[in-house]
Amino acid sequence: MIMRTVRNQPRTTRDDLVNDLKAAGTIVTKKTIGNTLRCEGLKSCSTRKVPLLKKAHIHTRLKCANEQLNDSEDNWVKVLWSDDTKMELFGINSTRRVWRRNAAYDPQEHHPHRQTWR
Repeated sequence: MIMRTVRNQPRTTRDDLVNDLKAAGTIVTKKTIGNTLRCEGLKSCSTRKVPLLKKAHIHTRLKCANEQLNDSEDNWVKVLWSDDTKMELFGINSTRRVWRRNAAYDPQEHHPHRQTWR
């Protein structure tokens, strides 16, 4: 049950697994769950903060880059750059954890965040 849950939802926490097993009638500690997952070859890792690009986003970015390819240096001096960094003043600004083997770029294992580009 533990492996099935983690395989379907890699962001499942050990607390969630403890509660699921308790509801099923089995009492297990968080340490036992972590040991079990590590024995199965999984490890707890931070999610990657990369944008989840769809094919439409890739094509739009490529089209925009190709249109700007031959612009003069004078045009590029007028461009204002920003990095669209998300900052939370109140609340949780922590990284999320996932259980994974080596699927570092699996879309299920990315940190969901808002995409602000067009």
